[in-house]
Amino acid sequence: MRIVSGNFRGKRFSPPKGFDARPTTDIAKESLFNILQNDYYLDQIKVLDLFSGTGSISYEFYSRGCQQVTAVELNGRHYKFIVKTVEELNAGKNITVYRADAFKFIKNNALNYDIIFADPPFDMENIEKLPEEIFKNQNIKDNTLVIIEHSVRNDLSNFPYFIKQRKYGKVSFSFFSKENAQI
Repeated sequence: MRIVSGNFRGKRFSPPKGFDARPTTDIAKESLFNILQNDYYLDQIKVLDLFSGTGSISYEFYSRGCQQVTAVELNGRHYKFIVKTVEELNAGKNITVYRADAFKFIKNNALNYDIIFADPPFDMENIEKLPEEIFKNQNIKDNTLVIIEHSVRNDLSNFPYFIKQRKYGKVSFSFFSKENAQI
């Protein structure tokens, strides 16, 4: 696993053997951030990274200048790896890591973020319900961009706030916003 761009471009991290997470591929990350950098000043936004896994997306946002990233991961082993990596990056002031269930975090916290990224396990049941659960939160801003990474086998386009989908190999990113802003 490596950071593909920004201040820490090329920095590599190796999760321990038997680590049960599927990091976003480099080509998918690069494509996603090319989209985002066209519409956001990444150093001026707040990001929530749900189902953080290896923390790869959080590190990318931080490497590209994002000053406030919240990573949420339930698995204890994954959580410890993210905390260790955040320490190695000296990013403790910028990346806050919570060991929590993503659905409970969504329900119980104000979602005052500019971008919410979620990469649940591809085999998670009812993945189609994730955008709905996020937008149920009364504190989500109208212009928050929600991005769900999922298998190309899933179709999330029926949700009312759906904007578009981008496919990269076996991975898809579905984009949502209450404002339906084009990105």
